Amino acid sequence: MSTPAKTTPPPAQPLSSTGREPHDVENLDARPELVINLPGPGLWRQVEALAPLTGTDPVPEAKRATYRYEPDKFAAAGLTSQPAETVRPPRVAECRLQLEAVVREMRPGGADGHFRIVECEVLRVHADASVVVPGTQHVDPSAWSPLIYNFRHYHGLAPELGHGFRSETPRGRNSR
Repeated sequence: MSTPAKTTPPPAQPLSSTGREPHDVENLDARPELVINLPGPGLWRQVEALAPLTGTDPVPEAKRATYRYEPDKFAAAGLTSQPAETVRPPRVAECRLQLEAVVREMRPGGADGHFRIVECEVLRVHADASVVVPGTQHVDPSAWSPLIYNFRHYHGLAPELGHGFRSETPRGRNSR
């Protein structure tokens, strides 16, 4: 993997959500730092290998039929831990895009508040040189595709159909 480009964070703040698991919310309350590792489609098997793992020992009673304790989830999934530069949690070296961030707000989501919406401020963006438009800080959408989890199935992006009039990246190979 080539040396990542460090870019100025965008003004936008990503939003995420977490389920009703109290451990997730407790972790973010106690340590409001995170890394958003954005895997590409080629990492779907590693992401799926993480799915049944928990770092909680003992595994909560309600999870025991489905999940198992794993103290080193990176190794179990065949991934490499890489130190972050501005936050405590590690980055996933195999992810060509990584966002180091801090939690700015957590609020209940859904009609019954059963999940949390997490608003983050991105402190540092790491983008592998292979996915950056040369001479810019822009991700080349024809060079990188996100892993998409769609109704419990993993997908990459379909071929590009076109681009928006405000796009600052060159036209992809598949644009018409």
